[in-house]
Amino acid sequence: MADRQTAGRGRLDRTWEAPAGSALLVSALLRPDLLPTHVHSTAMAAAVAACDACDEVAGFRPELKWPNDIVVWDKKLAGLLAEAELKGDDVDAVVVGMGLNVNWETPPPGLEDIAIAASEVVGRAVDQEALLQHFLDRFAEHYSALVEPGGWRGTLLNYRRSSSTLGKDVRVELPDETFTGRAVEVTGEGHLLVKTPSGDVRRVPAGDVVHLRPA
Repeated sequence: MADRQTAGRGRLDRTWEAPAGSALLVSALLRPDLLPTHVHSTAMAAAVAACDACDEVAGFRPELKWPNDIVVWDKKLAGLLAEAELKGDDVDAVVVGMGLNVNWETPPPGLEDIAIAASEVVGRAVDQEALLQHFLDRFAEHYSALVEPGGWRGTLLNYRRSSSTLGKDVRVELPDETFTGRAVEVTGEGHLLVKTPSGDVRRVPAGDVVHLRPA
């Protein structure tokens, strides 16, 4: 765990900075008996654990925005990233990292409309040590279930229950195209299924998703 972060790295090598004492910055080294196709389940388990911890310590339950964000009121509370090290076709290790905004008086400049901290949600300071402990406890529980045979199905179910993306009209932004549709499912591999206006269902392994507001 770190108290501050000046060179954090997220998905697509995006940078992440956090002043001292403002965020829960934690990485976990895992050695799961999982297929490479299901490595993203570790990030799903961590995301659900973070939602559990916020509920237990601060009294609110965030939602999960595909693929890697934890949100409140569609503002980013936390981001997660899972990176795997392979030996041949087997998973040797996975590092799951999370940065969760806990306490700040005002959002950093430029992030007012897109980011939020737990203290803003509840109107008071949140105990970061308690949040960390509850996160680790819940993550241990979800991870233990995940690595049981077929356990990824339970993780997927928990993730779907907390999803803010499923059922929403979304815009999917890929490196070479952009399209819109309704998010209808998250697969066992962590891919998003989007039903387009033409009725086709497209599988999105990775990409940026924007939640569209009703016209």
